Amino acid sequence: MGEDTYSQACKSWKWNIPKKYNLGVDVIDKHAASKNRNKVALFWENAAGATEQYTFGDLKVLTDQCGNALRGLGLGKGDRFLIRLPNIPPFQISFCGGAKVGAVPIPSSVMFREHEIEYRINDSSAKAVITTAQHAAEVHKVASKCPSLKHIIVTDDPKGDELSFHQLVREASRNLEVEPTTSTDIAFFCYTSGTTGNPKGAVHLHRWVPGNDPSVLFWQDGKETDIIAHTGDLNWIYPLGNGFLYVWRWGLSTLVYAGKFDPEAWFALMEKYKVTNLASVPTAYRMFLTVKDAQRRYDLSALRHCISAGEPLNPEVLRQWRERFGLEIYDGIGMTEVMVYVSNQPLFAIKPGSCGQPQPGHRCALVTEEGVPVPVGENGVLAIDKKDPGLFREYWNKPEKTKECFRGEWFLSGDVLYQDEQGYYWFSGRNDDLIKASGYRISPFEVESAIISHPLVLECAVVASPDPMRGTIIKSFVVLKDHSKASPALVIEIQEHAKRVAAPYKYPREVEFVTELPKTQSGKIKRKELREREQEKKGGVP
Repeated sequence: MGEDTYSQACKSWKWNIPKKYNLGVDVIDKHAASKNRNKVALFWENAAGATEQYTFGDLKVLTDQCGNALRGLGLGKGDRFLIRLPNIPPFQISFCGGAKVGAVPIPSSVMFREHEIEYRINDSSAKAVITTAQHAAEVHKVASKCPSLKHIIVTDDPKGDELSFHQLVREASRNLEVEPTTSTDIAFFCYTSGTTGNPKGAVHLHRWVPGNDPSVLFWQDGKETDIIAHTGDLNWIYPLGNGFLYVWRWGLSTLVYAGKFDPEAWFALMEKYKVTNLASVPTAYRMFLTVKDAQRRYDLSALRHCISAGEPLNPEVLRQWRERFGLEIYDGIGMTEVMVYVSNQPLFAIKPGSCGQPQPGHRCALVTEEGVPVPVGENGVLAIDKKDPGLFREYWNKPEKTKECFRGEWFLSGDVLYQDEQGYYWFSGRNDDLIKASGYRISPFEVESAIISHPLVLECAVVASPDPMRGTIIKSFVVLKDHSKASPALVIEIQEHAKRVAAPYKYPREVEFVTELPKTQSGKIKRKELREREQEKKGGVP
């Protein structure tokens, strides 16, 4: 490990993405035709304790049948369909079965309300929705307003004109003629969270899977004998890649759990399945750390590698995890349009609080809004080479929005970072999250990291808040490990602690104790919502 190892890996990386390429064939069929045919690709369990497992050979048959079933319903190359499923095997089967016939799956959350489903169906002109009986109700309520929608397919108990997913698959031929797709054909969409305006469909191509090989090889450190587990929902792009498609491309086994996140349940799962490689988010890692004596109560001896993304990882979480479990957490930064390209990796030493360096193969830079590189030490927008094979192609039906985020040779992510003399990247915030107060430009992440190192704090969010005297002040919303400890004295204690840990001008002049923070379904804190709440309460523009 060291700078030489990292530099050598960057210099020697070569992309090898064939022109003729289908992600469904790549992640399943090639293994079914190899020594891995009988290897378990998917271990599955739900909150009730039901279990299933599927080999690569099983999945080839099921995805071929699913592809034929979808084709029989009139879905062919370029036709979109919505996957509205929890973490159950029909998710992977329908995603890959659709991809094999050139259809375009659109993963979507089961938590979406009627208007959110209606928007996605109409924006994408989806022909079908694959869902469960429980989650079909909202689809039916909007179906009459969705002219493109032809079929509602349910995975358990179909009623009325609903189609049975399992019956369709069971009755379809096992002999599938795979659509001859190219690596630059559309593979799937993922809709962005839509913090401003309507959500945007980020269009990814078939080459997205091999275009993220560095993610599996260098960030996730995937080995052939690994059992990978991701704690998130597959409809979100991070688990979709690092808990499903990327790892299956390399023939690794995955564990998928269907149930609400519970740290005790997950520790038990990791022990039971001998999970070697954990992928999760900072919120989940913080919850893991609330489980007393977990390192003694559970046998986690198989666990060797942990990664985190979604929000920056606070140094205190990193420290406690290392202290208790003897493992590093390799933090990374990514988004719907471009997955995690900048991350910590075993190739070099971790600097706590840094999100690492670009993975080999990916050309990244920090630039101005006009695409001009900024000097070392100065804040800039994270930019990715627009020719990168893992980068999204466009926002569906939104050419102006697409145009806005490309400048010259770069895609501009909107994440603001700076780079130190050793080449490490440090997250400052989203463009609109940075706080201008007391004449300083302040990163909310730095303040949050200072506050979260207080022993009573579970998590927090820092935003700009209007102030009649100063114009803008720093305010922190704090979730305590024990809410009953909230008091005016603790506010002062947290403020003094923040002054000791970070530069004094960064301390929060207001602290509000809350029982939870508003978050997106992928676990990102909605600072914008907190800012707007402050503005509404106090007036003025933060």
